[in-house]
Amino acid sequence: MNTMIFLQHYWWLLISLLGALLVFMLFVQGGQSLLYTIGRTEDERNLIVNSLGRRWELTFTTLVTFGGAFFASFPLFYSTSFGGAFYVWMLILLVFVLQAVSYEYRRKPRNIFGERTFDWFLKINGVAGTLLLGIAVGTFFTGANFTVDRLNMANLGGNTTISQWSTPWHGLEAVLDYRNLALGLAVLFLSRTLALHYFINDIDNPEIRERSRRRSICAAGAFLVFFLVFLISLLCSTGYSVDPATGVVSPEAYKYLHNLLAMPYVAILLLAGIVLVLCGIWLGWLGSRKAIWMSGIGTVLTVLALLLTAGWNNTCYYPSLTDMQSSLTIYNSSSSQFTLKTMSIVSLFIPFVIAYIAYAWWSLSQKPRPQNEKETTKY
Repeated sequence: MNTMIFLQHYWWLLISLLGALLVFMLFVQGGQSLLYTIGRTEDERNLIVNSLGRRWELTFTTLVTFGGAFFASFPLFYSTSFGGAFYVWMLILLVFVLQAVSYEYRRKPRNIFGERTFDWFLKINGVAGTLLLGIAVGTFFTGANFTVDRLNMANLGGNTTISQWSTPWHGLEAVLDYRNLALGLAVLFLSRTLALHYFINDIDNPEIRERSRRRSICAAGAFLVFFLVFLISLLCSTGYSVDPATGVVSPEAYKYLHNLLAMPYVAILLLAGIVLVLCGIWLGWLGSRKAIWMSGIGTVLTVLALLLTAGWNNTCYYPSLTDMQSSLTIYNSSSSQFTLKTMSIVSLFIPFVIAYIAYAWWSLSQKPRPQNEKETTKY
C-alpha cells in the first residue's frame, strides 16, 4: 500500500470514528425529544434540561468537527453533498441553531416567548435533528442523484461547476427510500434509548429514573426493529465497487456483505458493538447506571464498523444514482497527499483531547445529579 492510499484509508477511519462519536452524543437530542414524556413537572423538566445542558455543546462541537474533517480530507464529497443536497443540510443546520438558541435564552429574565416555546424548540431539534442526520448518512449506502464533471476544475474561463444535482428536491428525495427512512428512525430511537440510560446514570430522582427505566425497553425495541430492517436490506443490496487502478465503477451484488467477509476485523467490530448495545439495553431495563456506558460503547463500535464498510474495500461511499461513474470513493474525492499528510500530523493530538474529555466527563458523573441541586448555570 503506497502512502497516498494509506492516508486515504487513515482519514476515512478518522471520519468514521467522528461519525460514530457523533451518533453516541445524539443522546442529548434524544433526551430533548423526551422532555415532556419523562419530565412531568416544571422542576423535573428543568432538572432534565440542566443535565443535558452540560453536554449539548459536545454534540454540537462533534458535528462541526465531523463536517470540517470531511471538508478537509474529502472535499469533493463536501462540495457535492453539502452543495447539492442543501435542503437537507440547511434543515439540519436550522434545527441545531434552534437548540443553541434554546439553551441560551430558555430561562433568561424577561423571556417574552416563555420557557415552553424553547422547550418545543428543543423537542424539534431532538426529533428532526436525529431523523435527518440518519437519513443523510443513509445516502452513503443508498446513493444520491448527482453528477460530477472533473474536467470543469481546469475550465477557468467557462463553467467551473464540478458537481450538479439532478433533481429539484436537492436531497429531500432521500426520504422516499425506505432504507434511508429506516436508518433515520433507528438513529432517532437509538438516541432516545441512550438518553434514557443517561438519565438513569446522571439524575438522582426516583420518578425520573423509574420512568426512564420503563420507557427504555420501548425505545430500544423500536430501535432494534428499524435497525434490523436497515441492516438486512443493506447486506442484501447491490453496491458499487471501484477498480483503484482504473477508477472504473461497477455494480456488485451483496457488496456490503462481501465487505464484511473480506474484512473480518470490521465484522467482529460490528458484532461486538451489537452485543454491547443489547447488553446496555438489558442493563437499562434493570435500572443500572452502567447501561449508558455499555450501550454507548456499543453504539460507537457499531457505527464505526458500518461507516468503514461504506468506504473501505474499494467501495463507493457515495454512489451516484444518475451516473454510476460519478460515484465518489476515497480515491477520487480526497485532498492532495500533502494536505492529508499535514493533517495527519495534527491528528496525532486527537487521543489526548479524547482522553481529556473522557476524564472531565468521568469527573462530572461520579455522583448522580440530585433533584435539589443548586445549579450555578440555569438552562
